[in-house]
Amino acid sequence: MRGSRTIALLLLLQGRRAMTATQLAAELEVSERTVQRDIAALIEAGVPVYAERGRGGGYRLVDGYRTRLTGLERAEAEVLHLAGLPGPLRDMGLAGQALAARLKVAAALGDAPAAAGRRFHLDAPAWFREAGAPPLLAEVSRAVWQERVLHARYAARGGTRERRLEPYGLVLKAGQWYLAARGASGRVGTYRVDRFETAEAGGERFERDPEFDLAAYWAAAAREFTRAMLRERAEVRLSPTAVGNLAALLEPVAAADALATAGPPDTDGWVTVTLPVENWEIGYLELLRLGPEAEVLHPPELRARLTEATRRAAALYTR
Repeated sequence: MRGSRTIALLLLLQGRRAMTATQLAAELEVSERTVQRDIAALIEAGVPVYAERGRGGGYRLVDGYRTRLTGLERAEAEVLHLAGLPGPLRDMGLAGQALAARLKVAAALGDAPAAAGRRFHLDAPAWFREAGAPPLLAEVSRAVWQERVLHARYAARGGTRERRLEPYGLVLKAGQWYLAARGASGRVGTYRVDRFETAEAGGERFERDPEFDLAAYWAAAAREFTRAMLRERAEVRLSPTAVGNLAALLEPVAAADALATAGPPDTDGWVTVTLPVENWEIGYLELLRLGPEAEVLHPPELRARLTEATRRAAALYTR
């Protein structure tokens, strides 16, 4: 760890010309005394670092000195594709590798990484919620990276159970962390990381399925999760306008499943579909979005409620 940090310190000085001990400590997330020890280690290794006192001073490299220590280590290269997620990287305990990787890329490419960072930023958490990392995320992440069996207590709807999991990957969805892991059944399942009461990555390793594709797994799991929530069915007539806007106005999986049931259009171009909804309250609110572009045929209770909503709206606009 110290060797990686010392290289990161050297690359910081190379890229910034001069930095104070306070600035270096903030970048490296260590104490100023640790920075001073690392500077002493660099000097002992023959790196021409010197301290400049006064305003605008700090630690500097002798003009013209450039290190060639820019080869990426495996751990640093593995986190490069997450470089736009500094918060999640820190939560997973990978901030040090990410910093070293960014500095090495910056040393090799000059200003290109900084230019990209000024133009693009990925903000993963959802709106209107505090972004907090689950307490055991770093330990779960370590098990994923090192392909170690995870022994955990997991709180699900059926109660808390001891589990032996082979962790395949982590997914950050709208500020919520999920673990894809193979359990006792031999199948890969999805676990919310904040529901782990304990988690320990022991010394036992597991053999990862080389055919497993995390992105494809998550896409399929997300669709199945959505479909499992859509428990009710409404029969609805849709105008051509509603058909064209359905995916934008309703949940995409529900919209796609509904359009797959569409019969041939009638003489006015309207089609009848079976629309899946989570419950009748949510279905009522979603169908209100379609306004006069949709007619509920079944169930009668939902049709009556939309009829009343239409009457009240008409009364407001015909005063």
